[in-house]
Parts: sequence; structure tokens; C-alpha cells
Amino acid sequence: MARQIVLLRGINVGSRNRVAMPELREALEEVGYEDVQTYLQSGNVLLSSTAKPASVARKCERQIAAKFDLDIAVVVRTGAELAKVVQRNPLGKIAKDPKRYQVSFLSAELGAEAVRKLEAAAVEPEQFVVIGREVYAWHPDTIARSRLWALLAGQGLGVTATSRNWTTVTKLLEMLDG
Repeated sequence: MARQIVLLRGINVGSRNRVAMPELREALEEVGYEDVQTYLQSGNVLLSSTAKPASVARKCERQIAAKFDLDIAVVVRTGAELAKVVQRNPLGKIAKDPKRYQVSFLSAELGAEAVRKLEAAAVEPEQFVVIGREVYAWHPDTIARSRLWALLAGQGLGVTATSRNWTTVTKLLEMLDG
């Protein structure tokens, strides 16, 4: 069985899409996943499965819908894929605050039009880099008023995107290795 990282989009944000982590762990164990762990309340799950990541994502989405009556998009990465995300770290030399350095995990690679939208939304001194199915974004001033962040957090890219700050990304990798 391989360890996989399951990232839920938009749960426990304000009063919407509330899911308690103990119940989420139980729900995922019910459908056969093993070694289920959660980190924080924002939908970060580590689990063991023999299935491919796309299959894990679909099965998790169905189970969350059945158990919690929520339509939550899920993006999954293998441990090796997450390790590459951290290893690449293309903005690491300038991104000094890990809470303002975000990685958006995408369900598929972005098309040219979506990349143009990101380019139009980014305002200096913000920077972003797209590598495969991840967008690394540095928001040195504020995330709250960032048009780039709003686009990444919204649904205007044509793919599912769920973002985590660098602290969370590196902690998930540490948990995999631990």
C-alpha cells in the first residue's frame, strides 16, 4: 500500500462545509483506507491505498457526499509527488514567510488560457510559477486582497484547485516521512 495525500477543497472555511476530522477519518476508514491521519481542520488527509490517486479522489468525493451531504472536490497526490513539490520550491529564495507562500494543487495541468488569467491577475510584487499540476504563488504583501489568490481560490481556471501554505505542505511531507 502506498501513502497518499488527500486534499479537500473548501472545507471548514467559516461556517460552510463543516466536517469534523474524527468523523472524516472514520468515513474514509469505512471505505477501506488504512492509516488515515488528518492534519489541521482544513481537509488534509494522509492515508494508505493500493488504488491510483484519481480513483482515491473519486471514492473520497463519493464518501464525503454520502456521509456528510457535501459536494467537496478532492485532489490527491502520492508521497513521491509531494516530495517533488517540496524539492522544486521554485520561489524558495524569495518566499520568506511560509504563510504567504502557497501551493495550489490542481486536478489537471492548466491550459494556456488559464495561465494567461493568472498572469493578468498577478500584481507586483506577487509572483507565481506553474509546474505541472501545481501553482506556486508568493504573496508578500497580503493574500486577502490578492487578485491572484482570488483566482486560485475560485473556480475560474477550468480545473479543481485547492491551496495550502508552505508550512502545511512541508508538514504533510514530514508526516509522510515520520
